Amino acid sequence: MAVLLITGAGGAVGGMLRDRLGHHDLRLTDLHPADGITALDVTDGDAVTEACRGVDAVVHLGGFAEEETFDDLLQVNVRGTERVLAAARRAGVPRVVLASSNHAVGRHPHTDGLADDVAPWPDSYYGWSKAAIESLGRLCHDRYGLHVICLRIGACKPHPVQPRDLSVWLSPDDLARLVEAALTATGFHLVWGVSANTRRWWSVAGGTAIGYHPRDDAEAWAATVGEPDATDCFVGGDWR
Repeated sequence: MAVLLITGAGGAVGGMLRDRLGHHDLRLTDLHPADGITALDVTDGDAVTEACRGVDAVVHLGGFAEEETFDDLLQVNVRGTERVLAAARRAGVPRVVLASSNHAVGRHPHTDGLADDVAPWPDSYYGWSKAAIESLGRLCHDRYGLHVICLRIGACKPHPVQPRDLSVWLSPDDLARLVEAALTATGFHLVWGVSANTRRWWSVAGGTAIGYHPRDDAEAWAATVGEPDATDCFVGGDWR
């Protein structure tokens, strides 16, 4: 059991983890407090430092999860992540798990076996913000020795709902398996957040390296969601 600080715990992904990581001692925080979730603004460095005291790892989900203005994404996603990384270092937390996104590399063609650490090529301001936090994570690892694992999450949802999900879906249970693996990883890692989908586009190497072994397969929903559009040729789809 570990003591985990989870930011953005009130969001969709946070809810999936709350339901599946209950065997850990969870400190749940979000900008908007709720039952069992404490208020925390990730752009408030002092407050984040206080929240980090005595925890074994931070799972940082806090921030905008879709396209916003550049200024908002810079303030919340980028500066907020810098505050989290700095707070973890000040509080002596050895490990931070960052929720990145496939949109950080969204303009890459969806080549089979695309490497976990393929260079950033964002498809939006949101994707740029995720590429920026990956860079911040690398800096904090290289300069301060912080263990940082960046999860390039695909389509994390209860079940596939559109054709491209057959390749990029991350099931809630596999999400929990991925975070569990990240909690024991050392160094700096970029890892695809994706399930064991039959039509998976992305490499398994990064996940294997940290002990992540997904079990779920989107193919079970293939008849429901239909066949992918042949013109959908980018990692991030046509999302802007």
